[in-house]
Formats: sequence, C-alpha cells, structure tokens
Amino acid sequence: MKREKKNYQFFRHRDCEYFPCHETDDIENFNCLFCYCPLYMLGENCGGSFNLKNGVKDCSQCIIPHKRENYGYITGKFSEIAAAMNFSKDQQQE
Repeated sequence: MKREKKNYQFFRHRDCEYFPCHETDDIENFNCLFCYCPLYMLGENCGGSFNLKNGVKDCSQCIIPHKRENYGYITGKFSEIAAAMNFSKDQQQE
C-alpha cells in the first residue's frame, strides 16, 4: 500500500528525552506533532481515553494525538476548541 505524502501531518521526534511519551506497539507511526494535546481543553468532549481523579484530567492512557491517522480528527475539532476559548474569555469578562 502506497502512503500518500502529507508530511505536514506527521512529525516524530526520536531525540526527545520523553519519546515515546506513551506506550505503543507502532513506534514508526508515533506522531509527536500534537505533543501537548489541543483536545485537552475540551474536557469530557475530547473523544479520548482519560480518567478524572479529583477533578484533574489524566490522559496518560490516551494515544489519540499520537496516531498518524488522527490528524484530521484533531484538526476537525478546532472549531470546538475556538468556541471553548471564546466561552472561557466571555466568562472572564463577566
């Protein structure tokens, strides 16, 4: 199977002292592009696998941002992220 070139969607930082930051069986497709997951701020609506302990979101078992094929999923959530940011900004101004 020939993979379509979309290099902007994938980055692997093998020299990072934390690489890989999550356990994986597919190190060749481990994506570091979204090292700090932009979906975190969506709380329970992120779509990932997380635990809430004492009100703190623990995403250590989630690999959604680290799968090569999830670039579109994450970028598809950008409008929700922007809306959440606007909501937060509006709340601060009240």
